[in-house]
Amino acid sequence: MRWDGQGVRVDDGALPGLQRIGFVRSVRTPQFDGITFHEVLCKSALNKVAAASMLPFRYTVNGYRGCSHACRYCFARPTHEYLDLDCGNDFDTQVVVKTNVADVLWREVHRPSWMRETVALGTNTDPYQRAEGRYALMPGILRALADSGTPFSILTKGTLLRRDLPLIAEAAGHVDVSVAVSLAVGDPELHRDVEPGTPSPQARLALITAIRDAGLDCHVMVAPVLPHLTDSVEHLDALLAQIAAAGATGVTVFGLHLRGSTRGWFMAWLARSHPELVGQYRELYRRGAYLPSEYRQTLHDRVTPLVAKFGLAPDRRSFRAPPPVAAGPVQPTLF
Repeated sequence: MRWDGQGVRVDDGALPGLQRIGFVRSVRTPQFDGITFHEVLCKSALNKVAAASMLPFRYTVNGYRGCSHACRYCFARPTHEYLDLDCGNDFDTQVVVKTNVADVLWREVHRPSWMRETVALGTNTDPYQRAEGRYALMPGILRALADSGTPFSILTKGTLLRRDLPLIAEAAGHVDVSVAVSLAVGDPELHRDVEPGTPSPQARLALITAIRDAGLDCHVMVAPVLPHLTDSVEHLDALLAQIAAAGATGVTVFGLHLRGSTRGWFMAWLARSHPELVGQYRELYRRGAYLPSEYRQTLHDRVTPLVAKFGLAPDRRSFRAPPPVAAGPVQPTLF
């Protein structure tokens, strides 16, 4: 395989922000047309989650920053701005790879002070995005966690997880393991427009079945639900029927939130693809990043009988929606 522009001193467009996180080199290859990988050496692998986030885990590991899935609504987009990269095309095409993350994680989770708390994988950018096919960071990450007796959860849209199913199933014999697939758009045309770099809905349904065939439970994140695009009874009913038929053991459903610069990127896409909805979205999100309580209640009332209809059990151990900015009487829909 021929790799272009691999030299450290090559003028590859690396910006000063990358220097802050141990930049080594930038790599481009025809197999990943339009994508630049920025390889870095991280100093730590475990990220401690702020208590204010109210999430059911305190630690995460992210081998990548940026994501070729290119989901228009991705909440992680603003994290690229720390690197002096933009939240839009740069987030989709300038992917940071922590090439030593597995070795660093091994040292961290084998320290006597490590308390073996649950570690969440896939909470920022997808650990099984296309880059993982080249860099194969996840097997080392999974072995480090399992060998140290550390429980973990995985959330992904990437069908590359199939490669690691034997390793994940083996780990589940020693530590608590939770696996979840994200699938919120059942319409193929809308999927190609709003999640252009992700595997198709059918491919992810097949992944759910493969996870179950490996002897593992599989939770499904039906999130984010897009107002006036994927929130109809017809869409949700059809999607949940397919998810249940694939063998999923539970679902979590919540609506779209638009934080920071993600809002502008998503709204620009909406103006191009569904200009008739721009006014309605501005009204829905006029008070902030989260949907109003009235909408969340409507979505809850719409989804609850469908979840019961298909026998999809609740599972809140490792996967849930972020809390609203301001507490209200209605929480995001969780199943």
